[in-house]
Amino acid sequence: MTEPNELDRIDLRILAALQTDGRLPNLKLAEAVALSPTATLARTQRLQREGFILGYEARLNPLKLGRGMLVFVEVLLDRTTPNVFDAFKAAVQVHGEILECHMVAGGFDYLLKTRSADMVAYRDFAGRVLWQLPGVRETRTYAVMEEVKDTRHLPLGL
Repeated sequence: MTEPNELDRIDLRILAALQTDGRLPNLKLAEAVALSPTATLARTQRLQREGFILGYEARLNPLKLGRGMLVFVEVLLDRTTPNVFDAFKAAVQVHGEILECHMVAGGFDYLLKTRSADMVAYRDFAGRVLWQLPGVRETRTYAVMEEVKDTRHLPLGL
């Protein structure tokens, strides 16, 4: 067994298999990594316990669920003080339309990822939520014309 936070090749193969199919039964996972089911389960539980596996979720089709329009938004705050950052971060947490929020270095403060049904729905969201977020001075919106690549899979060097 490895030290905490140290991964060997089998751990990486378990992570790669689960990253491709999080519903993979332990028996199939054990076959895929050439390990016994008991040892595979123990390793998987350790990977979860140590935070390498954050959770499991289903990927939903945004088009079928009326959220086909992907939009990225640059947000520039009026001030860059800890209390403004804290208020902004707390406010974005409660809005499900905001899928991701990243503090960035550069010419603006945050990059948001959001999905809407269409431009009318996005305009409603912008007026109702986005421009009402604490500290927002300016936004720049980028509507995605084509999603070329969309993955959460991390390269594991296998």
